Amino acid sequence: MNKILVTRKLPSSVLSRLDAVGAVDLHAADGSLTPDELRARAADAQAIVSMLNDQIDRALIDAAQKLRIVANVAVGYNNIDVPYARSRNVTITNTPDVLTDAVADFTWTLILAITRRISEGERLVRAGAWKGWAFDFMLGTELRGKQLGLVGVGRIGRAVAARAAAFGVKVAYTSRREIDLPNAEAMSLDRLLNTSDIVSLHVPLTPETRHLIDKKALTRMKRSAYLINTARGPVLDEAALAWALDQRLIAGAALDVYEREPEIYADLFKFENVLLVPHLGSGTTETRTAMASLAVDNVVAVLSGQPPLTPVLS
Repeated sequence: MNKILVTRKLPSSVLSRLDAVGAVDLHAADGSLTPDELRARAADAQAIVSMLNDQIDRALIDAAQKLRIVANVAVGYNNIDVPYARSRNVTITNTPDVLTDAVADFTWTLILAITRRISEGERLVRAGAWKGWAFDFMLGTELRGKQLGLVGVGRIGRAVAARAAAFGVKVAYTSRREIDLPNAEAMSLDRLLNTSDIVSLHVPLTPETRHLIDKKALTRMKRSAYLINTARGPVLDEAALAWALDQRLIAGAALDVYEREPEIYADLFKFENVLLVPHLGSGTTETRTAMASLAVDNVVAVLSGQPPLTPVLS
């Protein structure tokens, strides 16, 4: 019988569908499996349903001699050595599309929250420090007429752009390939950083995008600009961000992802104009269930001798 390793708890209604193609080995405890634990439990598995923080590297793939598919419950797959997996005839799948709207909505949630100082105000109220309404108290920044600069325009970037008109925001973008994005202006990264009031990151994590936003990039931003990251943590150099905030080179930042999750660069905690959120971009019941369902569908397909629904091809 096929063994299917599932590295985190999934909805029972989704998980039960795997019974048709194998026996499930579920890691039901809180926290991730350590690399050694992951390799040991994957050793005789034909399939792994993995999360974005599970490292599916050469050592694991070599240890899992029977492995046929890794179904990553994420749109990104930087946690997987895809070329090596393919060389070993291991299918890799991800969960695109089903989380696009949730992450796009959440990106705008962060934009609104940081520009209107929502978390700063909420902390003040909880601390009992609010003294009442005042005309010039805790003023934020309006969005209408501002420029949103998208660094990367995949499915989520497009969905973020589509919502901009509702707020009266114009859109600029930078992309490595030519795309057709209605009512938006293509720019170089330098120009986008120089001219945007909000810079939102939507690139995958690759060797080329690691620390794409570093000290040099941050010094190109407006002093009145805000930085949003819902992509992958290492796209942003957190130490450089802390330095830029300390130098008041930008107005603030809202982060949902971090370089060394769940660790966060300690200096970021001292800034009131930084919104720090625990990787909630796709965190709705509906979206997480849909992601799990798509990953399970991919496993069922491959173990049944059918092609996967959403294979990673690069």
